[in-house]
Amino acid sequence: MPAPAAEVRDLAFSYRNQPVLDGIDLALARGEAVALLGPNGAGKTSLMRLLAGRLVPSRGGVRVAGGDPARDPAVRRAIAWVPQEIALYPRLTVRENLEVFARLLGLPRAARGPAVARALARAGLDAVAGRLVGVLSGGYQRRANIAASLLGEPALVLLDEPTQGVDQAARAAIHAVLERLPEAGAAVLIATHDFAEAERLADRVLVLQDGGIRLDGRLADLLAGLRAGPPEHEVALSEAAGPAAASALRQAGFHPASPLTWRAGSPTVAGGRDGAALLAHLRRHGVPVREIRVREPGLDGLYRDVTEAPAPVRAPSGAPACKVPT
Repeated sequence: MPAPAAEVRDLAFSYRNQPVLDGIDLALARGEAVALLGPNGAGKTSLMRLLAGRLVPSRGGVRVAGGDPARDPAVRRAIAWVPQEIALYPRLTVRENLEVFARLLGLPRAARGPAVARALARAGLDAVAGRLVGVLSGGYQRRANIAASLLGEPALVLLDEPTQGVDQAARAAIHAVLERLPEAGAAVLIATHDFAEAERLADRVLVLQDGGIRLDGRLADLLAGLRAGPPEHEVALSEAAGPAAASALRQAGFHPASPLTWRAGSPTVAGGRDGAALLAHLRRHGVPVREIRVREPGLDGLYRDVTEAPAPVRAPSGAPACKVPT
């Protein structure tokens, strides 16, 4: 069996004496795309920074491409770290940016031109290669950010919210770039709050909460298990629910998925009423219902179940941790 692209064992990290991560065991295979989900403050960015060698663990070890990224600059060059912030020079063109990063990466002079050409092509940036980064849209800037990270043909690609703040067209273009990354043999770890993004891009899903991994499973298996059960009911509202309407929705078995969308996975929603009866029931209780839909369960429902479940008992250091069944 080939060695993983990245591996952590019994990883712990604290910041200002406050534990952030504890007892993390994780292996990322080459050619695998993994979505990293979790509430704000769960430690997703800290885990990615540890994998990138930008933080040093309090306990445990990190290995990427066979070495320690916190100690070995050669190992760090095998890692592509793409943060939420755009890390480019706005007064240089896209091509000039990539040429600068190729030099910083230490690529030999003869290798820089071909590496820049490959990165431009992989990120779909040939048409804007001569334009200043500062005048490009946010979507193009994010694609250029990704292109810069690919210059060294990394073994591990770490992306923190890669489509944050971009429109739907730019999001689709970025997804098209990210979908191809595992084909080059890299392990790809994507921290995201976007469940549709995770379902599109990932082979595997991790849920991080309270400093530990609460769920780790193959996406296809997780979704197959969900979809063997009853469909979800979804209420679309014409305006955000006030206190009385929110109370009526909760009593009917719904929970908020967004300000204008509430969902329930139980087949006995609102006493087993059909769609028309449920619509009438909610409107009688002042709920501003626009429509009721029936949908296949998705990753968002599984995430909710995992994160709302009681936290597993933390085992003492060195002992096996309790895991949420999958």
